[in-house]
Amino acid sequence: MTVQLSGLWLPCPKIPTHCIQRRTSSDPNPKLSPIKTGISAAASLSSPPPTIQIVGGKTPRWRENESVHDAVEDKIDWAEMDADIYYWTRALRPVQWYPGHIAKTEKELKEQLKLMDVVIEVRDARIPLSTTHPQMDLWLGNRKRVLVLNREDMISTGDRNAWAMYFSRQGIKGTMKLGRLAKSLAAGVNVKRRAKGLLPRPVRAGIVGYPNVGKSSLINRLLKRRLCPAAPRPGVTRELKWVHFGKDLELLDSPGILPMRISDQAAAIKLAICDDIGERSYDVADVAAILVQILAKLPTVGMEALENRYKVDVDVQCGKIFIEKVALRLFNGDVHQAAFRVLSDFRKGKFGWVALERPPR
Repeated sequence: MTVQLSGLWLPCPKIPTHCIQRRTSSDPNPKLSPIKTGISAAASLSSPPPTIQIVGGKTPRWRENESVHDAVEDKIDWAEMDADIYYWTRALRPVQWYPGHIAKTEKELKEQLKLMDVVIEVRDARIPLSTTHPQMDLWLGNRKRVLVLNREDMISTGDRNAWAMYFSRQGIKGTMKLGRLAKSLAAGVNVKRRAKGLLPRPVRAGIVGYPNVGKSSLINRLLKRRLCPAAPRPGVTRELKWVHFGKDLELLDSPGILPMRISDQAAAIKLAICDDIGERSYDVADVAAILVQILAKLPTVGMEALENRYKVDVDVQCGKIFIEKVALRLFNGDVHQAAFRVLSDFRKGKFGWVALERPPR
């Protein structure tokens, strides 16, 4: 599989217990979440497999040690990590976010998709499974499709290669240049039009995906100018907008879309951690506490990195206590500010390359 890496930067109540509980082997009934065995991008019997492009950015300074990181990452039991995240979310109020503009967009987008020659689906490379819309396959049908994993610069080479191999096994191919690919996939449009005696027209490509996965930034990168508003938070794009990429390609920028109800709360927490869902849908302190417990378990981060960064001891059993310690040391006891700092540090890559998902085995 060949993959082209192109540059692209891209309120709920308190839980009833003081700590977010840690799953233990003695738990008599952990009720673990079923492990996902496939994703929306998988080739189906009725639709052709999409093409994948992994899109990244500048190389962070810690890349010089990537071989060490990759070797350590292979030791992580990702199934156990997913089970822990699921367990930790059981005490929390469900994270749900479906503002009015998303409902309106979904209706309009489904109508516009009928006009598309090719669809470019963008996902967050840190959580490709969690940023998979469950109805995307149904909406797209047999339409030609490109899958873009954005924020490659925020995951390790090992993570990237694991996803490349996973998609390759699903029959999803790599690609070179996204703009060229979109045009080539839809080239048959004008061949058919000429055969019918019709004049050629620009190829129509729709950009779709969850909030804040980088759809507008991708378009701006392709066009090499800022035509679509983009910011590192969900909900910036609020309406559909057509932009032209030369004379041969038209791109449709769309607001982020989410399912009306997120049934997988482990996925919802990952969306919150990665800032791919509105902040009003979750308690920042609860989400940051789960993030601390995740980072403490990751060999590439661990308790030492957390302690060194915030100068407080880590209690791996309870991320909430750690957030409270950070609040007392740095923010005069303001837990919200402390939680936001930890989440912000993760989102800015202060802990290095940290993916929250690996492909299911």
